[in-house]
Amino acid sequence: MIRIVLVDDQELVRTGLRSLAEYDGDIEVVAEAADGQAGLDVIRRHRPDVVLMDIRMPRLDGIAATERIAADPGLGGVRVVVLTTFDEDENVLAAVRAGAAGYLLKDVAPGDLRAAIRVVAAGGSLLSPAITTKVMGHLGARLGTRVRPELLDALTERERDVLARIGRGESNDEIGARLHISPATARTYVSRLLAKLGARDRAQLVVLSYESGLVTPGGPAE
Repeated sequence: MIRIVLVDDQELVRTGLRSLAEYDGDIEVVAEAADGQAGLDVIRRHRPDVVLMDIRMPRLDGIAATERIAADPGLGGVRVVVLTTFDEDENVLAAVRAGAAGYLLKDVAPGDLRAAIRVVAAGGSLLSPAITTKVMGHLGARLGTRVRPELLDALTERERDVLARIGRGESNDEIGARLHISPATARTYVSRLLAKLGARDRAQLVVLSYESGLVTPGGPAE
């Protein structure tokens, strides 16, 4: 059973998410909270597998709450997915930097919501290529002022290739097929990139691929 906590200041949203998440019977909502501070309290009490975290909330917003979860050694197994709309793109980027495993749109399809929870609970990151492309595209102008090419200095050419493909939203299987390596080898490269770049997870690697200038919003796929 996957145990999750819902943190959103709108009761109607929480009710809908609970109904959708628990539909198949393998996901259980163990607690809810209406703001980030209350969310932290119930997360520390229940230590769920996954938190669905709204961004804009009173008392403590979702970004600050995510930062505190990521910084708490006692919550190392808790994975956060932020809930967002496209008009909050800048906040999504901040949330991923803070340690979120990924993000969902609030109008996500029911099946996609449950699939996303399962992926994140299993240790993956929620990086839909379509959503990643749109979010990073919206952030293009802002990211252009933050390019940090020195991030690539410690990487080999093949590691740069893999990082670029992660930034474009490709899975390990897709990376393997494109670069003519096995999915297991692709996973090994991802692990090396996490260690070399000090990234928490795949979501942060996406951000770093853009901040390094390796991938540009709207740029062509290779």
